[in-house]
Amino acid sequence: MTMILCIETSTTNCSVAIAKEGKVLAMLEDNEIKYSHAERLHHYIEQVLEEAKIKITNLKAIAISKGPGSYTGLRIGVSAAKGLCYALDIPLISIPTLQILALQADTKSDFIIPMLDARRMEVYSCVFNNKREQIREIKAEILAENSFMEYLNKGQVTFIGNANKKFKEVCSHKNAIYIDQKLPSSKEMCLLAASKYKKNDTEIVAYFEPYYLKDFIGG
Repeated sequence: MTMILCIETSTTNCSVAIAKEGKVLAMLEDNEIKYSHAERLHHYIEQVLEEAKIKITNLKAIAISKGPGSYTGLRIGVSAAKGLCYALDIPLISIPTLQILALQADTKSDFIIPMLDARRMEVYSCVFNNKREQIREIKAEILAENSFMEYLNKGQVTFIGNANKKFKEVCSHKNAIYIDQKLPSSKEMCLLAASKYKKNDTEIVAYFEPYYLKDFIGG
């Protein structure tokens, strides 16, 4: 019986779930930006454990959204996950943030492009085909009128994430479809985490760092 705690803090959404064999038992998340992840995360972990009636010692692994995303959010989530792994002597599983976001796109489009805001007209993005297989690497890129044209000219493309508003300002292609107001969530991590656990696809806790993609910029 595999119990995994999933933590997603790469954006303003603070999201925590408990899963049994990949099935969500309890989940709690909040995108209220006036509260910080540091204030909420450990409280949310306690709440989902209580709701699922699971003792923390029953956990078999901790899964974390690895990035890219908010530097501060990723750092807080990864620090919490690593601390729990050390304390409980259990493995750490990392899951790419954009893959988590792409799984929320319930669509038959030819391509899915998850995009996260990365300041000004820059975004973090990658590309998946309609089988949810990643076919282009993760990039930090500046949006322009010709962005993603290689895919838009081939078929229908679903864009999902908090950077859609930016891209709508420069893209008027007929094949573009938008799923707005979606952020990465621990819910979509559960099956991915269970699959990686079965394959023993885990991280070395001492050396694991978030995938920031870009250097931290303060202000």
